[in-house]
Amino acid sequence: MKYVPEPFRIKTVESIKMTTREYRQNAIAEAGYNTFLLKSEDVYIDLLTDSGTNAMSDAQWAALQMGDEAYAGSRNFYDLEAAVQEVYGYRYMVPTHQGRAAEHIMSRLLIKPGDYVPGNMYFTTTRLHQELAGGAFVDCIIDEAHNPYSLHPFKGNFDLAKLERLVREVGPGRIPYVSCATCVNMAGGQPVSMANLRDLRRWTERHGIRLMLDNTRTVENAYFIQQREPGYKDKSIKEIVREICSYTDGCTTSGKKDGLVNIGGFLATNDEEFFTESKAQVVIYEGLHTYGGLAGRDMAAFAVGIRESVATDDYIRYRVEQVNYLGEVLTAASVPHVVPHGGHAIFLDAKAFLPHIPQEQFPAQALASAIYVETGVRAMERGVVSAGRNKDTGENYMPKLELVRLTIPRRVYTQSHLDYAAEGIANVYRLREQVRGLRFVYEPKQLRFFQARFEKIK
Repeated sequence: MKYVPEPFRIKTVESIKMTTREYRQNAIAEAGYNTFLLKSEDVYIDLLTDSGTNAMSDAQWAALQMGDEAYAGSRNFYDLEAAVQEVYGYRYMVPTHQGRAAEHIMSRLLIKPGDYVPGNMYFTTTRLHQELAGGAFVDCIIDEAHNPYSLHPFKGNFDLAKLERLVREVGPGRIPYVSCATCVNMAGGQPVSMANLRDLRRWTERHGIRLMLDNTRTVENAYFIQQREPGYKDKSIKEIVREICSYTDGCTTSGKKDGLVNIGGFLATNDEEFFTESKAQVVIYEGLHTYGGLAGRDMAAFAVGIRESVATDDYIRYRVEQVNYLGEVLTAASVPHVVPHGGHAIFLDAKAFLPHIPQEQFPAQALASAIYVETGVRAMERGVVSAGRNKDTGENYMPKLELVRLTIPRRVYTQSHLDYAAEGIANVYRLREQVRGLRFVYEPKQLRFFQARFEKIK
């Protein structure tokens, strides 16, 4: 359980509130047993998400003071554009306020009703935008990704045979693009290999289909390629990131992850016509194409964060190995979770953790609530609640993976925070038979995991 030391010093601290178990029991009940509805001030260690929860560097804070808040032609836009070209290699970029806005624009432009969009496991907002545009998501990830205990080093890989079957069934004309995610979130942060990306690129070229990247966690994915894939141990993270992107036609990006900022995203492409259409859509939904829903200061910090993420290999080594450390501590305590450990989070296996709770009673949601009561640590459900319902039948999707995500914000928590969280989770595991299932008392129609409310089943 080697802990990689932080490649930075702490210059500013934020006080956090310590609470009692009784206080937390009342807080989670008031929140309808949904950790998204807890007040931040009632959370001790916040592992809900790594989206926008990063600690920015001194250089990023300094960049905020250099914001050019011009409505049109902000110099910060051109610096952000240059950073995207330098690090990722795409020719054109339109900024958006965050990643899901880029997904929305891409889906509106590329998907027609009746289309099919294959991907390496769904992500919640990505699939919703595809469906709202009239498309249907098709999972083409390898089977190992659905097994939490498979030790395959690249469980995010595509199964090309599944893609080929889809083409035979519907024809390439009904597949607007292949959606490829790096460090696949719903699979447990599992990476894609460079060899699989090359094969995927050849497959899409042969069928005349675009390959679009969910670029949100590409830097994390590059670290796994460097550590696990032959031929890459002597390549820098920056070189590997550039190669990953070179096999794709464009990308959507949430800067709130690898980009090390609290807000921001972009849609990038090498296709000038698609870029022109995207600019028109940005003006409708986000703002002028030279700010895209962001303040100039946000774009300034974003450009710095992109460059910092690949400036040296030290940062990403620390980031991924901090996640691995938490996983190793939980392994030592025999707590069931997804292996190999991913790049941004540890995913607890709620089915194995709470075998007495059927999936229809939302064991991952119940487990996230129990962890909060025991520890003050906020985690996120990634199971049947997140999967939602089939829009045609109304039935719950029943994913094979029923997970609780312990997501590590970048440059925020120390080793002692992780040790505390692991100790508390191990205690919940020892007392797991006391945890009860849940049922809905309020269920939104879309992205229900954000706002749903539950009650305990007695």
